[in-house]
Amino acid sequence: MVSAAHPKATEAGLDILRRGGNAVDAAIAVQMVLNLVEPQSSGIGGGGFMLFYKASTQEVLSYDGRETAPAEVTSDLFLTPEGEPMKFFDAVLGGRSVGVPGTVAMLAQAHKEHGEIPWAELFEPAIKLARDGFTVGHRLASMLAGERADRLKTFAETREYYFPNGSPLTAGDIRTNYAFAETLIEIAQHGPEAFYRGAIAEDIVETIRHAPYRSGLLALSDLSEYQAIRRPPICHPYRIYRICGMGPPSSGALTVGQILGLLEYYDLKSLGASNPISWHLIAEASKLAFADRNRYYGRLRFRRSSY
Repeated sequence: MVSAAHPKATEAGLDILRRGGNAVDAAIAVQMVLNLVEPQSSGIGGGGFMLFYKASTQEVLSYDGRETAPAEVTSDLFLTPEGEPMKFFDAVLGGRSVGVPGTVAMLAQAHKEHGEIPWAELFEPAIKLARDGFTVGHRLASMLAGERADRLKTFAETREYYFPNGSPLTAGDIRTNYAFAETLIEIAQHGPEAFYRGAIAEDIVETIRHAPYRSGLLALSDLSEYQAIRRPPICHPYRIYRICGMGPPSSGALTVGQILGLLEYYDLKSLGASNPISWHLIAEASKLAFADRNRYYGRLRFRRSSY
């Protein structure tokens, strides 16, 4: 079974499973297609986490491919010249907010340890879609029609890609992405080294350090030195179950575990899913857990470099 945010990504994962691949193989194919069809949400320019259950040993394994800060970053990165915090989108736009992307390294490490299908084959579905064209979905189209999408017009490349002839892409449009196809071909043929060193890395750094509006601090050494990390997962008992998730620098498993720990003392099954008391209890447990998350967990995420 494959569950993904877009039908074409689901199809790619199923195709890999039918070829004899495993969950790690399928996840890589799914990720590459999602990058193409839902670039607003997921892609090789960012980071991610992977949770993997190895049935043969009954192990839960987790991989940290979170973005890291460039080495040149200092504590005043997001402060104005007057020492005040920047407004959110003033900090986001341009190259300043870009971290060292970790997705490719994470997927490569997981594939090296667990993959069954050759690395290059996992890129085939996304490469074909990028060359032949994919149908723009409603989610991407609706985001491009919103006011936040105007910020994409700040950059010539995104303006040309998402707003051809000055108008945003609409649901049902067919869009190709030849440049992305060529990037995937390089990574497929030469592995993650093609992304973190050489021409692609140089293009990334050039773009970030000379970005319009606000330049960034990413350097070639940041890319070449990036390493994904295999970490122990965070697991919690909940009634008869063992619930596992990604640990720091993610706050997800810790927060979910705290919510479940608070709810374990209530008979939610007897109350029923449609009972407002059930939802009240879930809401209150979530409020407490997220209050702790916002108060304490940032310190855990900040310590990534010490591992």
